[in-house]
Amino acid sequence: MEMSVIAKKLWCVRKQLLLFLTPLILLPLIFGLPEKEGKCLYVVLLMAVFWCTEALPLAVTAMLPVCLFPTMGILPSKLVCPQYFLETNFLFLSGLVMASAIEHWGLHRRIALKVLKIVGVKPAWLILGMMITSAFLSMWLSNTATTAMMLPIANAILESLFGDLETLKRNCKDIDEPESQSQVKLHALPSEKQKLSLDRVDGMEQFDVRTPEEIRTESQYQMKVWKGFLICIPYAASIGGTATLTGTAPNLILIGQLKSYFPDCDIINFGSWFAFAFPLMVIFLFLSWIWIAFLFGGLNTRLCVKKLDQRAQAEAKAQTVIDEDYQKLGPLNFAEGSILFFFILFGILLFTRDPKFVTGWSVFFTKGYVSDAVTGMIIVTALFFFPSQKPSLRWWGDSQASNVPYVPLLSWKKAQECVPWNIILLLGGGFAMAKGCEESGLAAWIGRYLQPLAQVPPAVAVMLITGFLATFTEFASNTATIIIFLPVIAELAKFVKVNPLYFMIPATTGCSFAFMLPVSTPPNSIAFASGHLEVKDMVKTGIVMNILGILTVSLAMNTWGLAMFSLDSYPDWARPANMSSAVIDLHIPSVPTFNATL
Repeated sequence: MEMSVIAKKLWCVRKQLLLFLTPLILLPLIFGLPEKEGKCLYVVLLMAVFWCTEALPLAVTAMLPVCLFPTMGILPSKLVCPQYFLETNFLFLSGLVMASAIEHWGLHRRIALKVLKIVGVKPAWLILGMMITSAFLSMWLSNTATTAMMLPIANAILESLFGDLETLKRNCKDIDEPESQSQVKLHALPSEKQKLSLDRVDGMEQFDVRTPEEIRTESQYQMKVWKGFLICIPYAASIGGTATLTGTAPNLILIGQLKSYFPDCDIINFGSWFAFAFPLMVIFLFLSWIWIAFLFGGLNTRLCVKKLDQRAQAEAKAQTVIDEDYQKLGPLNFAEGSILFFFILFGILLFTRDPKFVTGWSVFFTKGYVSDAVTGMIIVTALFFFPSQKPSLRWWGDSQASNVPYVPLLSWKKAQECVPWNIILLLGGGFAMAKGCEESGLAAWIGRYLQPLAQVPPAVAVMLITGFLATFTEFASNTATIIIFLPVIAELAKFVKVNPLYFMIPATTGCSFAFMLPVSTPPNSIAFASGHLEVKDMVKTGIVMNILGILTVSLAMNTWGLAMFSLDSYPDWARPANMSSAVIDLHIPSVPTFNATL
């Protein structure tokens, strides 16, 4: 049998081979290391391999601690199972339920079209509008849902600007053929689909009388802009999710693992995270827009100068499409207005509960009783009984009025369909893994082997951590990545006596910076599946995006993050219980260092 045939057969059963061979290969860890640490490391590495290769579904791998921790004597089941539904999971669930209500009533589409009406139709401004809208929606919806919703809107606008994509591709390549010497009809397909009067003058169709070289040059420009539109949406969705705790799973895993490793740490909550991460998101989004608009041809003099040419006509058509789509939505109805009210209330209450820089409303309740999870669940519970139709007292006295069933803003059936339970299990698996690492002593054991890293300046360490995780997450789920590495990073911070948040926040944020490959995140895959992007487009754009992200995170951590979270000192909540009386302080003028005074 030929080697190529054997290789193909092995490839077909690769997942089964991984499931069989990985436990055997890792088996020496159990016998070669201290008992509990070795067993826990065995489970952690087994889960890491299965997560990175997806030999098992991610959610199934996340449930392995329930099977292995008790049977291997690492952790009893009564400590493992509760990790799968901590209060962090309820905060995540409340965000998902709110997102499903927004999607159900179409409020997200109204927000998207309104932003596009405001920013205008020049390519660079439209790219900015797409990025702002995608980032904002991704703060509350999943980045996958945001991308799936925004791409059809982008395609409709692009067809209005540039016509049929296949014709555009043909004009880029085939101008040397005889057919391309003839007159080419301008935007024939969009004029037929959308029936816009701009395509006709006195009943006659417009024709393009440019030379073949001019057609090719313009078509190549239009193709670049088209790619810029498609690529900016998933990137902006990934960036936007970092601004809120509920925006992406790694943020919630940070909260859960902080509570596991440092129970006394109450610095990070919805309000304090938003105050830190929103400016970071805005700066990164702006820099990303500059880079994408520059790379794909959107930055030119047309941003500031009006020209009456064919591009101006196409832009007028695109504006008409946006206006018409927005008008079709009609006025804001009662259900949309109600969802908008609860959405705003959801954000305000979470932000103001305990923002740290001012006194929050949680002071009116028993200290430590009301958390972000409680706040979120109170708001979304109201969605299940608040009416979707405007109530009227006249209905009770009108015998002729139709007795329509009472319909709330959200039904449980709809919410259940929209909640990704696999992600909730994945979060729980991460918390269970962290608990096992802590209780077994594996985290401390790993920390003892991190001594060489103590020589690295903290500011450089932040950039290295962010860069490493941003690279690793190109090939693995961002949730799995942060679950695997966050315990190690926490131990590194404890070992070198640096505020753990100084390392853990950049690591968490860096896990959302997967821009280089189609397989890196579901939004990248959705955009790539349109068939209009090539891998080289994403790699070329993503390399610079990753660099910009690393620099932006480093800037945030060493400026306003330093002041907000007191990163220039080693906190009391990070000290071991038997060292509570010790004074550990880092005296650093501008950025944290590893020089500790005991």
